[in-house]
Amino acid sequence: MNALAQELAELIRQEGPIGVSRYMALCLGHPRHGYYMKQDPFGADGDFTTAPEISQIFGELIGLWAASAWQAMGAPSSIRLIELGPGRGTLMQDMLRAARVLPGFRDALSIHLVETSPVLRERQKETLAACGVEPRWYDRIDQALEGPAIVVANEFLDALPLDQFVHTPEGWRERLVGLGDQGRLGFGLAGEPDCSLSLIAPAGSVLEQPAAASEAVATVARHVAIEGGAGLFIDYGPARSGFGDTLQALKRHEFVDVLAEPGDADLTVHVDFARMAQAGLAAGAAAHGVVTQRDFLLALGLQQRFEALSRRATPEQAEMLASGVERLIETGPTAMGELFKVLAVADPKLPLLPGFDLHRLPEQG
Repeated sequence: MNALAQELAELIRQEGPIGVSRYMALCLGHPRHGYYMKQDPFGADGDFTTAPEISQIFGELIGLWAASAWQAMGAPSSIRLIELGPGRGTLMQDMLRAARVLPGFRDALSIHLVETSPVLRERQKETLAACGVEPRWYDRIDQALEGPAIVVANEFLDALPLDQFVHTPEGWRERLVGLGDQGRLGFGLAGEPDCSLSLIAPAGSVLEQPAAASEAVATVARHVAIEGGAGLFIDYGPARSGFGDTLQALKRHEFVDVLAEPGDADLTVHVDFARMAQAGLAAGAAAHGVVTQRDFLLALGLQQRFEALSRRATPEQAEMLASGVERLIETGPTAMGELFKVLAVADPKLPLLPGFDLHRLPEQG
């Protein structure tokens, strides 16, 4: 057992089994042993690779989307560009490069990052220093929100803790992490059913309750509905709600047992986009989408941007560009283009935003 597993075992001995959400929160955010607190997990040498690391075109298109949203807002002279879970800062770097297409937009921006990891904050600082910006960092979303804002969150919601419930003959019982054979971590069920849940489902069905993700979307939605702006959420998961256990652990680009190496493997869940859209609507915002990442990026002009870059690239660079683009929009149940979805929550006064219709953004040079 690693250090965090030992701490969790002792916690369970003292307090009893813990919910899945608490287990996830400790695995990812424990002050000393949490996954995001002690390492940079991104890239080929890490545990997973995100879209901004695959191709610069991804971030450039998101930057152009933000610029177009700013124009739709009436081009305010001051606006916050906020990223939730900025990784290494790669997405923000590419967004800012694209923002130069509209000089007024670039001049209006101040950069704000919501990041709890001290390791990743240092990487973000290094990456963005070359852009000539001095971002401000926050631990919570609400701390970053002030005035008109455009919020971007790529693969952020999937890392937020959720609770799970299993349908039994007695009703929905919460799934808990306790101690099994030889004192090792194991899954079990609460002794009594949760009377607040009455959904009809086959026996053994798993219901996930993503309270943290819903609140994150609602927090952004409430703000932009009042102060103006939009929030863009890109992540993997279904467009429609359903049942199923989506909790997974990833290490060195391979799936591993979610209980085997707490704090040493990334834990994520699939995002229920239907529920996220409902959270945005309930908070007073308009919901744009849900669309697939493939459709979103193609509508933003991915093919045109790829062709423009390829004309100036060496054959080797062009091949790498083509490979990255294909990965971003590839179809199939587990491919990024289809598995990943896109949702925007926005000020209800704004028109339908780019990427959710056939609108084309300004071309880059």
